[in-house]
Amino acid sequence: MMSIAAARALTGGQRCFVGIGLPSTAANLARRTHAPDLVLIYESGTLGSKPGRLPASIGDGVLAETADAVISVPEVFNYWLQPGRIDVGFLGAAQLDKFGNINTTVIGNDYANPKVRLPGAGGAPEIAASCHEVYVVVRQSKRSFVEQVDFITSFGHGRGKGDREKLGLRGAGPTLVITDLGVFRPDPETSELVLSQLHEGVEVEQVREATGWDLKVSPELSRTPAPTETELKTLRELKAAK
Repeated sequence: MMSIAAARALTGGQRCFVGIGLPSTAANLARRTHAPDLVLIYESGTLGSKPGRLPASIGDGVLAETADAVISVPEVFNYWLQPGRIDVGFLGAAQLDKFGNINTTVIGNDYANPKVRLPGAGGAPEIAASCHEVYVVVRQSKRSFVEQVDFITSFGHGRGKGDREKLGLRGAGPTLVITDLGVFRPDPETSELVLSQLHEGVEVEQVREATGWDLKVSPELSRTPAPTETELKTLRELKAAK
C-alpha cells in the first residue's frame, strides 16, 4: 500500500530523484502504469533510467544500461539538484517529527555517545533543501514518529511555517508523508503534519497510538483507494523480475 500510494502521487513528465527501496519501487511502478514519461534520476548519475526490474542499489548496472545519459555524481548534485531542476525527491527516515524534519544520523541527544549511530546523511540534506518538493516514505510507530527528532539530518519545516524561507532553502520541503497507516500533509498555516488519508482497514485511533505527538486530523479525512488489479499485477511483476 505504501508503494502504491507513493506511486499515485507521481505524475507524468516529472523529474524524480529516486532512492533504493520503497521509493524506487514506487517510481518504477508509476512509470509502468499511469506515468510512462516519468524521468527517474538516481544518485549514481543515471538520468532517465528505465530498468526492467527493481535495481539492487544505485550502482546496479541496469540503471546505466537503460539510462538516457550517465553523468558524474558531482554533476547530479551541482547541475541537476542544487539549481532546482528536480521536481520530486524521495526520502526515508529513522525519525520524523511533526514538522517533517528527518533524522538518519543518531538516536539519543548526545551526538558523541548516541544510543544508536545510524547510516548518516548521504545526499538527503541536499534533496530536502533543493527539490521542488519532497515525499517521505516511512513505517510508522512512536519510535519513528516523534515530537522532536534527536538530530536534524535533513531539514523539513524546522519549527514551523517560514523557517525554510529564513534559511534560503529553494524547495517546498516535505509536502507528502506516506506510512503504512496513512498519508500526511503539512498544514498550510503551521506546516505541522496532518493526517489526511487513512489506508484501508486502519482507524484514526491506531494512527494516534503510533504517533509521538498530539496528532491533528484533517476535517476532510478520506480513505486511500484500494489497489487496482493493474497496480497489484505490475507491482508483483516488478518484484518478481530478475
